[in-house]
Amino acid sequence: MEHDRKRTRAWVLHPDIKSDGSRRDAEPALEEAVALAAALPDLDVMGSTVVRLPKAHAGMLFGSGKIEELAAIFRGEDVELVLIDGPVSPVQQRNLEKAWKVKILDRTGLILEIFSDRARTREGVLQVEMAALSYQRTRLVRAWTHLERQRGGLGFVGGPGETQIEADRRAIDDQLVRLRRQLDKVVKTRTLHRAARAKVPYPIVALVGYTNAGKSTLFNRLTGADVMAKDMLFATLDPTMRRVVLPDGPEIILSDTVGFISDLPTELVASFRATLEEVLAADVVLHVRDISHQQSQNQANDVEAILSSLGVDLERPRIEVWNKLDLMEPEQAEARRQRAAREDGIHAISALTGEGLDDLLADIAIQLQGARVLEDLDLSFSQGKERAWLFRQDIVQEEVQTDTGFTVTVLWTGAQKSQFERL
Repeated sequence: MEHDRKRTRAWVLHPDIKSDGSRRDAEPALEEAVALAAALPDLDVMGSTVVRLPKAHAGMLFGSGKIEELAAIFRGEDVELVLIDGPVSPVQQRNLEKAWKVKILDRTGLILEIFSDRARTREGVLQVEMAALSYQRTRLVRAWTHLERQRGGLGFVGGPGETQIEADRRAIDDQLVRLRRQLDKVVKTRTLHRAARAKVPYPIVALVGYTNAGKSTLFNRLTGADVMAKDMLFATLDPTMRRVVLPDGPEIILSDTVGFISDLPTELVASFRATLEEVLAADVVLHVRDISHQQSQNQANDVEAILSSLGVDLERPRIEVWNKLDLMEPEQAEARRQRAAREDGIHAISALTGEGLDDLLADIAIQLQGARVLEDLDLSFSQGKERAWLFRQDIVQEEVQTDTGFTVTVLWTGAQKSQFERL
């Protein structure tokens, strides 16, 4: 591969394997894979193909006829990198690279590249490096260019560090142990930050949704922040938090999270739980959907599945936000508006034009009536029973003795407040 070329010529393949019971619709899956590839700044996607096959071939993934046919296409287009939207075993990868004389990257490798390019916080970076190393460890037939990378990515794609360093398992394991130690330290300090934030009297509202649903655009619209909002998969990787004052409501902290994606490789699910921890602490979850997308319902199902696997309980107030009305035909958009108006907990909006946001904010304020607020109470010495009740509820943040009794600072819900007033 030429080193002086900035951009890598790539081709995307989606293997549509009949024997795979969990296979997705091939065309939308290919579209998503192309969008994933486009999220990497130094790739030029020259073309894409769905490859239909009855079952995967153990050594080569594809049959010999198909391999020759694709080889001709890749030669004609000067393709240097082939992205295969699915799992590819180390042996298949080595054989295909030999047959096509190109680099091969499977879905996990591609998502790792993107995560690496996007991670901003120290924790995000460490999580990606660990996920990448675990992935590399399974395929020591590959280059391990991690230590000498000079750009954002992990060195699978183009760029410097092409000098095929064969790393043995021990080198990777030592590096993993080191990273794990660093990560433990970082996570500890984050837990401290979270504990400090738990004392902030603001409820947390978390935005979740399939990648590219428009969460960051909505976040920017509501907070005036300039989070990277591009029409790209995984534009946000680290939870971003901003304060927002609701009209006639409390101040809240709005948290933007990483986009979810179907078939997220298992190595990555674990490493990105951290960026979703904010959701577990949220008082209200906003599930943002790209309602103009033909697979919108499937994407929503994927998001719900990930939320329940994270342990986000169904009792948590949840609002479904149908975004991107601006991309729909007028009559379709109108049908969505009417349906959302009939159903509780659904808002049809356009984060781009601002349509529907006032109603959404008003609904968030209503949902937050169960959220906790910070208050100071003055209790006399004779109010021992009330004081004991507050401590039993585990809501006392601070207590100062005064001449006449105690000033108690509590963090409580409206329900707890009315219970206290009835004592």
